[in-house]
Amino acid sequence: MAPAMGQSHDHGGSTNIRALAVAAGLIIAFMVVEAVGGVLTGSLALLADAGHMASDAASLLLALFAAWLATHPPTPRRSFGYRRAEILAALANGVALVAIAIWIVIEAVRRLPDPPDIDGPIVLVIGVIGLVVNAGALVVLWGSRRESLNVDAAFRHVIADALGSVGVIVSALDLIATDWTPIDPILSLLIAVLIAFSAWSVLRESVAVLLEAAPRGMDVDAVGQAIAEHDGVSDVHDLHIWTITSGFVALSAHIVVEEGHDCHVRQREVATMLHERFDIAHTTLQTDHSRDSGFVPISEVERE
Repeated sequence: MAPAMGQSHDHGGSTNIRALAVAAGLIIAFMVVEAVGGVLTGSLALLADAGHMASDAASLLLALFAAWLATHPPTPRRSFGYRRAEILAALANGVALVAIAIWIVIEAVRRLPDPPDIDGPIVLVIGVIGLVVNAGALVVLWGSRRESLNVDAAFRHVIADALGSVGVIVSALDLIATDWTPIDPILSLLIAVLIAFSAWSVLRESVAVLLEAAPRGMDVDAVGQAIAEHDGVSDVHDLHIWTITSGFVALSAHIVVEEGHDCHVRQREVATMLHERFDIAHTTLQTDHSRDSGFVPISEVERE
């Protein structure tokens, strides 16, 4: 059995932690300012938005905790460590995004027949400051979101909040100019739809990882064919490709080596080919010179 290649899989863990910590710090700082301002001025709008920011801060802190937990080394009992903690956090944040979208729809529908009076200038100031803070958090998270589903889920939470700030600004400007109050719930409904669409991709990808499906964009047939066509390999079966966590793809397979070829040499060659051609660094390959009763032709390669 081939040793696993690339045992050290940091995948930018330290960078992700720093990005999440800075973003959470920005959101929490603004939340505190809003809460203090709301208490001092008696503004319910400020206190309500502070509560919204608190939910975003909680999501970022959950993502931060999961990213930190994922850096813990493997143990005999947990051979992959806590890498899946990031996927669980992404799933939780995806569900939270859906819950936020549903709550916004409920509130918007409730307010639509009789929109409450809103202080346009105060709401405008809140929206502008919130948008600036969220823009800063988005810039901090931008580089890491492509490397980690966990960071991407947190990024989408901040996008949802930024969309909310844009809606607040547009609503406030309309109220100042025309005093047409239905604009607030109507924009809220639009934002809820955008948040739900944003949550869908996070939920889809995190569930796929937890169900150990083949990575998105990975052609399992092409991988199996490449192994089967390698010099000295007659066929492959029991092929499994799955994702441990973002950027960490694993593969296991049983390869049939032709008589007269060194199993160990072919094993190492196939592992190297998989790493270089498909970026699969963690491989477990079982080799045999004979075909078992469980042999499955390459045309019937098992998909995961």
